[in-house]
Amino acid sequence: MSGSTMDTAVKYLGMSLQSPIIVGASSLTGTMDNLLEMEQAGAGAVVVKPLFEEQIIFDIKCNQKIFAPTGHYGENYALVEQTMPRDVVQNHFAFIHDAKRKLHVPVIGCLDCYQFESWINYAKRFQDAGCDALEINMSLFPYETNTSVEDFDRLFQNVISSLRRFVSIPISIRVTPYYTDMSKALMQLSWMGIQGVTVFGEQPLVDVDVETEEIGVASGRNLENRFEDTLRWTGVLSDKLRCGICSAGGVRTSEDVVKLLLCGAQAIQVSECLKENGIKHLGTLNEGLVAWMERHNYDKIDLFRGKLAVKGATKAGMQMRVRSIRNLWDVE
Repeated sequence: MSGSTMDTAVKYLGMSLQSPIIVGASSLTGTMDNLLEMEQAGAGAVVVKPLFEEQIIFDIKCNQKIFAPTGHYGENYALVEQTMPRDVVQNHFAFIHDAKRKLHVPVIGCLDCYQFESWINYAKRFQDAGCDALEINMSLFPYETNTSVEDFDRLFQNVISSLRRFVSIPISIRVTPYYTDMSKALMQLSWMGIQGVTVFGEQPLVDVDVETEEIGVASGRNLENRFEDTLRWTGVLSDKLRCGICSAGGVRTSEDVVKLLLCGAQAIQVSECLKENGIKHLGTLNEGLVAWMERHNYDKIDLFRGKLAVKGATKAGMQMRVRSIRNLWDVE
């Protein structure tokens, strides 16, 4: 990339990134050696390994000696209790502080939460540790029959309002594809002062082992369908939200990166493809992006970003209908 005249810089969460490709939170971003290698390979930013709500509850009980309910976390909390040191939360923030000291690219914290309200008090600790921004992964899925759409909306809104009182760094909310009335709901969230929305992240696929009769994670992954969801909703949402959009989930190649930028993404998160191909794959993704820009005579990303985004508030359904009709009529 150093010999190219192409400018791959973008703005995301109010930060200037030298590349739109950032590394999403995963086990890979949990070691300093990996973070340094990611920066060297061309990552625009890194999202550190998540701090989970179960770990916060563990910290509250062990170190603050405050009662906190643990029953509804089931085996997740038991796993934390059995395998993690008492200072796991302190170590997490010390790691972030060290990363911020050693890296030149932005460092984004990640908080993976479920329902217990006390985790909100911990959000400011990400800021105090030096994070440039904070990504909130609300692990909400429509599996509970006693939880309504209105409950989900209300929880998201309460969380954002509370976070805005606690922290001043940019906040991004990661959402799942299981959201009723996606366009309207995310547009309303974007009005509440968050700086970014991440769609959708890498979610493990569920499978059943018929020999052990247990539910587990699928070994084969339907990456095409996962990426199609990311691509579709990036194009639909990017022109509607009053905040930036980061696309994640199923991204594997530089062509995927270009597609998402054309649909309006400000940044693209990758993680699984680095596990499969190594951290140096970041260089391949960046080089492929630059090569495409050179072929199409774009010297800046902003010259083509959002070119294929759905424009206007009422055209998305019609555009999808046109594509469906063309496909059924076998029209190119």
